[in-house]
Amino acid sequence: MLKAIIIDDELKSRESLRILIEDFCENVTVAASCQNVNEGIEAIGKFKPDVIFLDIQMQRETGFDLLNRLNEINFEVIFTTAYSEYAIKAFKFSAIDYLLKPIDIEELKAGLVKVEKKVNGNISGRLKQMMDNLKGGSVENFKLALPTNEGLLFIKVNDIVYCEASSNYTQIFMYDGKKHLVSRTLKEYEDILGESNFFRIHHSYLINLNLVKKYVRGEGGYVVMNNDTSLDVSKRKKEAFLDRIGYKG
Repeated sequence: MLKAIIIDDELKSRESLRILIEDFCENVTVAASCQNVNEGIEAIGKFKPDVIFLDIQMQRETGFDLLNRLNEINFEVIFTTAYSEYAIKAFKFSAIDYLLKPIDIEELKAGLVKVEKKVNGNISGRLKQMMDNLKGGSVENFKLALPTNEGLLFIKVNDIVYCEASSNYTQIFMYDGKKHLVSRTLKEYEDILGESNFFRIHHSYLINLNLVKKYVRGEGGYVVMNNDTSLDVSKRKKEAFLDRIGYKG
């Protein structure tokens, strides 16, 4: 059984989440339901949870304040939040789970499955990177968490030249010539990087538009990246790609 703690300043939100967990998540028990940071810290010390559901914006303090006051974080964190595009991007880049209010049952279950399987690991490192990303001022300054065989690797988004699909894995090619094989699909990275000047030119390739050296016309044509790699642009992606780069020829 997973032991969970809910920390949210709104009674309705706490009760709604508790009921969803009790009704639909058989392997989870709610050990405590807390309305502020002080109660949350006390409950974490008392119950030693496997996961906490943490509201970001509470009355006087934030969920981040709670995390900063803890000496050790040895449990998973799932943030619960109303929509904030910038914060959600920081979560995605840092491999931190979140649930949008009102909470969807299937997303709740999926988040708890990750906790149970310990999919990401290194919660302290991911939370630190998330905090750094939030302080970065813009998505361009974010670092991306890559799950590798050795653990999590944090890389600068601007140093990615392109990503290539490899079955259910993705090869990420870097500016310095290194490459990383990660256990995520290219679609997942398209979702994360699509608004950071990356574009999927082909079912196999997601490229950094900032690092395109040239485009060569053809049926679909191809791009040459700044590392001199040539990558095909699929015929069905050509028009959207040319529009994205502002090509009028």
